Amino acid sequence: MRVWPVFKKEVRLYFTSPVAYVVFTIFLVISGYFFSSIFAFFSLMSMQATMNPAFARDLSVTEGIMRPLFSNISVVMLLLVPILTMRLFAEEKKSGTIELLLTYPVRDGEVLIGKYVAAFVLYLVMLAATGLYPAMLVRFARLEWGPLLTGYLGLVLMGGAFLAVGVLASSLTENQIVAAVATFGALLIFWVIGWSADFAGPGWGKLLSHLSILEHFDSFAKGVIDTKDMIYYLNFTILALFLTLRSLESKRWRG
Repeated sequence: MRVWPVFKKEVRLYFTSPVAYVVFTIFLVISGYFFSSIFAFFSLMSMQATMNPAFARDLSVTEGIMRPLFSNISVVMLLLVPILTMRLFAEEKKSGTIELLLTYPVRDGEVLIGKYVAAFVLYLVMLAATGLYPAMLVRFARLEWGPLLTGYLGLVLMGGAFLAVGVLASSLTENQIVAAVATFGALLIFWVIGWSADFAGPGWGKLLSHLSILEHFDSFAKGVIDTKDMIYYLNFTILALFLTLRSLESKRWRG
């Protein structure tokens, strides 16, 4: 397997260009703003709850702060992941280096895995940076580690699916802006598709709910691991990567 050289090259390209730094900075600023806003609102609710002990018993730091934070982070990723993936194949196609790369003794699948894993590792580093928030909370309150870990698991699986769609879009065009917009558009459709379930009748409604990326994330944010949701994200990722591989192979056939 010659995945490692491709992986190293992609990671180096991320950090020798402004892409990684800009995305990291934007992500940390926005996620930090959401955390501080949710924390301030939860603090206000806590002060009001001191006058109502029955209400105070239902307050949970994990439920009141981390769960809405996970939901907001997923929205931020919907916007930022297309920027992470837009150049992976589109830049190679525009510069003409994709033909050179495909002539090397490296399989298309190895090129795909190397690029995908590089983007995925970058995504994990971004998520790891948000570990600062529960680390701050645990000094003042007791956290429920189960929902916290499942929330992060949901973000990892969702991010993997987002990245796979981004890699696919980047393999279909040589324009990075087109790749980013196409990725965002495709993800947005799968994000909102479940909203029409109530108006589509029982059969179609169930199908639309099943296709919704958002519907499958909710259970993770609630602290529930459902194999159906895990299989959905894994199938989503594998299908997108499979289509990317077919796209690369068609490039080789066309010469």
